[in-house]
Amino acid sequence: MNNISYDELRRSRQRLSLLLFLFINILFSIFYVATAFNTTRTPTIPSILVALASPILLIISYFRMKNYAHQLNIFSLIIGLLWAWHISTRFHSMVPLDKNVLLFSLMMVFFISAISLTGNFQAFCLHSLPSAVTVVVLDDFTHAPMLALAIVLPLLSFSLHYLMHKRADVFTHELVNRLSHERERFSDLSMIDPLTGLFNRRGMNNKLENLALDKGNSHYILLLDIDHFKAYNDNYGHTMGDKALVAVAVAIRDAVRSRDVVVRYGGEEFLVLLIDVDQHQAMERAESVRQAVLDLKIPHVYSENEPTTVTLSAGIAMLSGDNIIESLSMADVALYQAKKSGRNVVQLAVEDNPINTGSVNAVQ
Repeated sequence: MNNISYDELRRSRQRLSLLLFLFINILFSIFYVATAFNTTRTPTIPSILVALASPILLIISYFRMKNYAHQLNIFSLIIGLLWAWHISTRFHSMVPLDKNVLLFSLMMVFFISAISLTGNFQAFCLHSLPSAVTVVVLDDFTHAPMLALAIVLPLLSFSLHYLMHKRADVFTHELVNRLSHERERFSDLSMIDPLTGLFNRRGMNNKLENLALDKGNSHYILLLDIDHFKAYNDNYGHTMGDKALVAVAVAIRDAVRSRDVVVRYGGEEFLVLLIDVDQHQAMERAESVRQAVLDLKIPHVYSENEPTTVTLSAGIAMLSGDNIIESLSMADVALYQAKKSGRNVVQLAVEDNPINTGSVNAVQ
């Protein structure tokens, strides 16, 4: 999960809070209007306004709104003022006055806020405080201790819950960022061969996809294979074989330009994507690679009678953006011809006929 997906999740949570807030207000306002009609009383104007406005705002919020946190604060304040108006109107219409209704009405407002506005302290206060102030004024300190407890306790509890929620939110956000960075790091590592530090096949495929979009320049594939490497491992052991692979990888990378892509294609095979070159330049670069490995002077006894150094055979083919698989196949065929014709040579593939471009100290 990246930062974008985390922000979308938080936005979705705010949207659900807004929809739940409006839905609960619809239920309570309809309850008060219906109760008033059943008791032959006239429903208060603010309760009717809440019953009419909440469904409209709910529909608008569901289909049109984008900034849910901002809208939630605005709606909380508006509906909170309407409920404060409702409490005042209903209280003054009562004969005789019953101040216990004030406490019940305040608890109703806190109930709505506690259920739907968890995680949004600002919206909670905007919705609850107008009614709390109204009840305190109308009560005239008749139930001061009870009102103090009814107001302070929810605010204190919600404040503590909000602080815990914010800490959890910050921790989650940091964790998501860390996981995102780790995922990017491991994604990069998954494209790197751990032994040589070169790109692996996945990294190569990623580069090939980008090159396929480049139609204006010519590129070449250089496929390389260390000659008699199985014999090298058998004679010197796999530890020395790994060291030889690393040395060859460094020589190949140093022999090409920084823009060229060097890949450990598999085992003792390497591949170089020669970027933006013509045929002559590609052949010169391939020859430089072959010579650089030969100059390493890594001892290699492939038979008991004749000591040699590590050498490369190479096949080279033009990279076709339309058919990369065919280009790789042509380079592979050219490499096979290089092996067959004596090793330590570079073969250029031209259509179906690889051309031998020469050899240096070819090993028979």
